[in-house]
Amino acid sequence: MAINQKPLLLDVDEKPEVLKGILLSFQHVFAMFGATILVPLILGMPVSVALFASGIGTLIYQVATKAKVPVYLGSSFAYITAMAVAMEQMGGDIKAAQTGVIMVGLVYVLIAGLVKVLGTKWIDKLLPPIVIGPMIMVIGLGLASSAVTNAGFVADGDIRHIIVAIATFLITSFINTKGKGFFKIIPFLIGIIGGYVIALFMGLVDFQPVLDAKWFELPEFYLPFETPWFSSYDLYFGPETLAIIPVALVTISEHIGDHTVLGKICNRQFLKEPGLSRTLMGDGVATAVSAFIGGPANTTYGENTGVIGMTRIACVSVIRNAAFIAIGLSFFGKFTALISTIPTSVLGGMSILLYGVIASNGLKVLIEEQIDFNHVRNLIIASSMLVLGLGGAVLDIAGGVTLSGTALSAITGIILNLVLPHEEAYNPKHPIHKKEEHKHNH
Repeated sequence: MAINQKPLLLDVDEKPEVLKGILLSFQHVFAMFGATILVPLILGMPVSVALFASGIGTLIYQVATKAKVPVYLGSSFAYITAMAVAMEQMGGDIKAAQTGVIMVGLVYVLIAGLVKVLGTKWIDKLLPPIVIGPMIMVIGLGLASSAVTNAGFVADGDIRHIIVAIATFLITSFINTKGKGFFKIIPFLIGIIGGYVIALFMGLVDFQPVLDAKWFELPEFYLPFETPWFSSYDLYFGPETLAIIPVALVTISEHIGDHTVLGKICNRQFLKEPGLSRTLMGDGVATAVSAFIGGPANTTYGENTGVIGMTRIACVSVIRNAAFIAIGLSFFGKFTALISTIPTSVLGGMSILLYGVIASNGLKVLIEEQIDFNHVRNLIIASSMLVLGLGGAVLDIAGGVTLSGTALSAITGIILNLVLPHEEAYNPKHPIHKKEEHKHNH
């Protein structure tokens, strides 16, 4: 996203006119909507809870940052692979995935405390680009096979599903490349709508859940205790849970990057005021609360940062009201039921692009940071992370903790980065380099 350096029309602490403010808030809801509902749809979680959690999470963030940062929190894609694997290993039970995400929120809070005491240099040392880049690539490609299967590209697949998946993919791609203005920041939402309409004409949509749903319904909360209204589950601290925690290292890096970009748009240094410790605290608590009620992990949304960059309106009040709107939508039963009727082929076509884009962003990190793969050290770190992360590697430690996929890849990259010696930069005056250059010239 190009960073807009023009003066803001409305600053962080200013408020627009009432009607204009409502329209601006709805614009932020539309910007986050496609991505926020896509995560629960892929994981088979209630969309209503994800919408509720994004709104509540954003409000929690505003409290933590003293309403000084115009950030919207939505469902995080980074945890899809780890959560899906945890759910699969538990036979579809959500408790391991949810407990893992709660622990991720607590990791955020812990690191926020360390940042408050120690500063941020240790994060840069622990998570340099050579580790972050491959980690993001593993996250993006971890569920590639799932996307392909949902799209219908399997033996004896229904041609209708394949057509819908291709159409969804192409619509989203063209909006991404040719879209103008506001449409360019909601390509996934437009792609879902376009694919849904095509699926409707092909007879792939069942409207019965919409007819059965009430106009007003409580979100399908999945709480770890019993109440007269909600089902319950037990927190679970097994290996499936622990495998989710290392993903926090990636999303913390994304958190820092998003706030840096937003700071440039708003001509402020949000990592200094209100400070990284407060922004991490808000993000972490919001994520833990989301998982506690049965929602996905939360994260800062670049889509909404894009809206601020385009409109040059950075009002925290607009973001806050968008959060209230999202909470309101989560109680609209027929609306969330309609979302649940989206065919898997629409999600499959979307996911092919989405997972690829995430993986490509990891590659982009390596390119932008000019990581030199002529250095064997960099080659070893990236190669080992990709193979372990995508090859189905599993490490069982003393029969108690099992590391696999993204978690194993992340830990491997961090350890290798700390223990492998840095190669000496080329120096033509160095005796060895002079000798090598002399040989080359002769």
